[in-house]
Amino acid sequence: MTIANQQRLIYSDFGDDEDLGELVEMFISEIPDRVQSMMEAAEASDWDQLCRIAHQMKGAAGSYGFGEVTNVAAVVESACREGASAETIQRSLQELVSMCLRMRAGVA
Repeated sequence: MTIANQQRLIYSDFGDDEDLGELVEMFISEIPDRVQSMMEAAEASDWDQLCRIAHQMKGAAGSYGFGEVTNVAAVVESACREGASAETIQRSLQELVSMCLRMRAGVA
């Protein structure tokens, strides 16, 4: 991932939807807690817990219009489920966390 991609904000496909915009905002407000949970699971090498959280993030991100986040969450989930090395899991988690911290409600 390039530095430019790391800095780019990510907006929901539903950011301008009157009905879904408020739900997207609520989802975004929960992201710091989700990131914290993922980091704590990784710190404890609790790959089963990280797999569960990544799975939830994969589904929720897609439901709220963050398809590219869904794809990266799927990579983390798969790495945990398949017993990848801690280094591989950490690398994919780092990318997911970076994306989560760039997610925004509203429109670009």
